[in-house]
Amino acid sequence: MQNIAHEKTTVMRHTVEPLPVPRWRRWLVGEVLSTADAGHQTIGKLVGLAVFSSDALSSSAYATQEILIILAAVGSSAFHYAIPISLAICALLLIVTLSYEQTIHAYPGGGGAYIVARDNLGERAAQTAGAALLTDYVLTVAVSISSGVAQITSAYPQLYPYRVLLAVGTVVLIMTINLRGVKESGTIFALPTYFFIAMMYTTVIYALSRYAMGSLGSVQAMGLHVEPFQPKHMLTAVTPFLLLHAFSSGTAALTGVEAISNGITAFREPRSRNAGITLLWMSGILGTLFLMISFLSVKIGAIPSEAVTVISQLAEVTFHGRNLLYFGTIWATTVILLMGANTAFADFPRLAALQAADGYLPRQMTLKGSRLVFSWGIVILAVVASLLIIAFGASVNGLIPLYAIGVFLSFTLSQAGMARRWHRCGRLGPEEEVVEPGSTLRFDAKWRPKMVINGVGSVATFVVMLVFAWTKFSDGAWFVLLLVPTLIGCFMAIHAHYKDLGSQLSLNGYHSAPRLNRNRVILMVSGVHRGSLAALRYARLLSHDVTAVHVSSDPAEEELMRDRWDVYGEGVRLVVLHSPYRALLAPLVRYVDNLAANALPNEVITVIVPQFVPKRWWHHLLHMQTATWLRLALLSRPGVQITDVPYQLR
Repeated sequence: MQNIAHEKTTVMRHTVEPLPVPRWRRWLVGEVLSTADAGHQTIGKLVGLAVFSSDALSSSAYATQEILIILAAVGSSAFHYAIPISLAICALLLIVTLSYEQTIHAYPGGGGAYIVARDNLGERAAQTAGAALLTDYVLTVAVSISSGVAQITSAYPQLYPYRVLLAVGTVVLIMTINLRGVKESGTIFALPTYFFIAMMYTTVIYALSRYAMGSLGSVQAMGLHVEPFQPKHMLTAVTPFLLLHAFSSGTAALTGVEAISNGITAFREPRSRNAGITLLWMSGILGTLFLMISFLSVKIGAIPSEAVTVISQLAEVTFHGRNLLYFGTIWATTVILLMGANTAFADFPRLAALQAADGYLPRQMTLKGSRLVFSWGIVILAVVASLLIIAFGASVNGLIPLYAIGVFLSFTLSQAGMARRWHRCGRLGPEEEVVEPGSTLRFDAKWRPKMVINGVGSVATFVVMLVFAWTKFSDGAWFVLLLVPTLIGCFMAIHAHYKDLGSQLSLNGYHSAPRLNRNRVILMVSGVHRGSLAALRYARLLSHDVTAVHVSSDPAEEELMRDRWDVYGEGVRLVVLHSPYRALLAPLVRYVDNLAANALPNEVITVIVPQFVPKRWWHHLLHMQTATWLRLALLSRPGVQITDVPYQLR
């Protein structure tokens, strides 16, 4: 222990050991980590690919199917358009990757679109990016896990009625793993990620080799039983709107690209370099897999279906039936889809903590749990995503229209902010610096080409966002377009509350309040027992002016109360409030209000509420909790202090 003298105040500093952790919690979450262990919880590129890329990589498993589902409105004759649409999406992926690679090096502290927009476009743009990303992360969990469950039910149709239960159970499992910490969850998820990459490349390369030799076959030739997806409206010809609709559905493949820029701080030093390399790895794997899956799906005549996925059809045709390699591909795809939710669990809590630190979300979101992760964010994400899965019956087709519009809005704001940043850097002198909360601006000789890259990225993603909103509006995108402004309004209301609170608690211009010379103590008693007598002894320590107050609606009970108080009340006066209508709280609150209204300027009223604490938690359910309700009723009364006096039962 160390004493530090500071003027007339003595500061005593010592380290506090944590309370013992229950055995079940140690088994479930792990041992408590010290703040000093934070440096040892960082991850390298290989584990980082598993933690932050699973969302992007998993989208290659359903993006092609979503394109084919839209083209099915014309019939299988339009499926060949999936190849040029996929090429256009890969071109967009390249633009977004180059843009975010610049963001990673410019903002090594992480934060992605939120920090970039805050520092370059203002608070309202930052909250728009925050609302869009938080919405997208929730949908990422719901879509990824629902799609993973769809892969399972494709291989095991008997599980289809239990898809919602399987999906929610998976959310809880991933939540629990993430509560164990970033490093440990990354280690757990690394093997499945690389298993997926290996199996998918094995599948597509083998399929391409068979296609080159003319022996690949097709879904129809193998006689696979696939129930086709039934579009709401059939068309007679391919229209520009249909192609744009299919393109917007396929852009779901780009969700998750921004994840690494949000989680740079999770990487080992040099953080920016490791994060940038991981981003390039991820985009290369995603682009090649997505393009090859789209090409092969068209060549085998894949049929878009909600019961049998395109990946299932591709694997069955490639490997001549449902053999070991087929099930290996299905399980690898299932696991990566389920793990796609893990990216959201890594980024949602970090983003929420940044917004909470700026005062736009509840401060609890900034707190790190026993494993140095933002536990509040992890749990809230799991709860909201589970409710969404239940509401949509774990249907990927039902959730997809809500998906991706938020992430493209954040793409647009991030790239626009980066373009403005490079323009500001170009106007600085060679030795000039501007320090901002998220980074430091310095002159950059390459500011023009960098600004062009981010500017093109911003325009491209903005156009895609407009296309998505237009083509998906009636399918459910309207809900996201309404939700994002609603969330922004909530953020602003929270921020206004914290600003008002700060101004009322500020010591600027503060003068000492008048000294309190009198403490009038009101002791609430429901009866004469050991708990109320313990509270009486405590009340007499606070003041000589103590009044016991009791509410009675039964004359016989009132007489008994007076007799017992005469014996055990130690001479303290007793006020009995007669309640002919059997109310308990209202007479007490009214009595305290009358005292407060007539209190002197230098007088304080302290209300003491005795409360006995049962030994077991479920015993609380057997009591009326009058003390709790009374405390809540008096809490907002000005000039009234409330003190609980617990009496622990053995």
